[in-house]
Amino acid sequence: MPTKATARKDVRESRVAARMPQEVLDKITEAAGLLGYTLNQFLVSAALDKANTVLERERIINLNFDSARVVLDLIANPPEPNQALKRAMQRRRELLGHQGS
Repeated sequence: MPTKATARKDVRESRVAARMPQEVLDKITEAAGLLGYTLNQFLVSAALDKANTVLERERIINLNFDSARVVLDLIANPPEPNQALKRAMQRRRELLGHQGS
């Protein structure tokens, strides 16, 4: 059974250097201290929060009511495949065999 010491070795960690004006560092250090965080904990937490916000914003599609209704209607009542789609589906079957049917 792995000990805490050996389990910790399996975790890969990377370092990131950041250059900033002293005033910025002082402000970040003060804020970290107010929360009881180390500077490193504060920077990682703040960066992760920002990354999650950006990724969520970029991965979610926001539609107004009318656009959402159109999308949902197309899902519920898809149009018949046109000739180009039929050719593409046939080509896919030929390339994948019966595994993708």
